[in-house]
Amino acid sequence: MYCIIAGGGKVGANVARSLLRLGHEVTLIEQRRDRFDRLEDEFEHQVQRGDATELYVLERAGVTRPPDILLALTGDDEDNMVIAQLAKEKYNVEKVIARVNDPRNQAHFDLLGISPTICATSGIMALVEHEVPEHDLIHLLELRRENLEIVEVQIDRDSPVAGKRVENLRLPEGSRLISVMRNGQAEIAVGSTSLEIGDQVLAILEPGKEDELRRVLLKK
Repeated sequence: MYCIIAGGGKVGANVARSLLRLGHEVTLIEQRRDRFDRLEDEFEHQVQRGDATELYVLERAGVTRPPDILLALTGDDEDNMVIAQLAKEKYNVEKVIARVNDPRNQAHFDLLGISPTICATSGIMALVEHEVPEHDLIHLLELRRENLEIVEVQIDRDSPVAGKRVENLRLPEGSRLISVMRNGQAEIAVGSTSLEIGDQVLAILEPGKEDELRRVLLKK
């Protein structure tokens, strides 16, 4: 696989190292002179200096081949949006992944059709929410291309579905239970699966169905 990585900071450099260890071909693009000098000592000809929002820099890196995947991993969200758009729309790169540094900018990436994206802050917040029991419905993952999301719900003492089988639940249209975690053991949710107090249930559903699912499982 040939991969172009825009942004040679800690994230971009670590991804480049990982891909190289797996035997893939990588070109890393870094704009800052001091950082480029350090990267050149390690990556040699596999790192190039330049602004990846510039067409000639992308073309020098081999975007016209085109690459199997392009990663826009700079520390600037505006740059990542420009790089991702150029790769997709001008050079027809099929697979583009963009880093979102500020989750408040996620909507801009969505409006531009840049997907998938990765945001460390959002990922950390999902883990934090996972460990806070007062959050009764936790967003774990968004599948924007598929227009689906995965959430976790903990069945409490007041839940109307405690003791009921999955096949007897009236789940919202466009939603389905995936798995049930009980006493540290996970099992696939099938029709005969019975829900109990304390179960952690994973569900996949269409965006906007969260409140309906909460009413069915928790009645809140």
